[in-house]
Formats: sequence, structure tokens, C-alpha cells
Amino acid sequence: MTDQTRIIHIDGMTCGGCVASVHTATAEIDGLHTLTVELSDNQATATFDDAQTSAEAIAEAISDAGFDARVANS
Repeated sequence: MTDQTRIIHIDGMTCGGCVASVHTATAEIDGLHTLTVELSDNQATATFDDAQTSAEAIAEAISDAGFDARVANS
């Protein structure tokens, strides 16, 4: 188990409901420990176990919820 922290840029969030939608979209991802969404910065900080999930998988779940999400370059 190696914890990673990555930034995910999220375009399309306009309100607190969008933030809630992002949290709902990622709630069931195994290995995701924390997800802090910053509406004003259009990004989320994800801490996860890289043996169970990846930043790309988290971004994909957010994209599937209707947002444009991409992992920031590390």
C-alpha cells in the first residue's frame, strides 16, 4: 500500500451542488481515502492507495458524472 496525493482539475463545476455531485461520483471508489474539492480553484485533491485505484480512475469517475476532469501533471 502506497498512498498517493494528486491534483485533479475539474471544469464545469458552478455551485455547491456540483461539489456534492463530485463527492457522490467518487464515494464508492475502493482505495480513495480523501477527496477535497475546491470549487473556486476548479480542482480536487485526492489521496488514495495506488494499489487499489489511480488518479486517472478517480478523474474518469468524475468525468462520468458530467464534468471535464483530468489529472494534473506531477
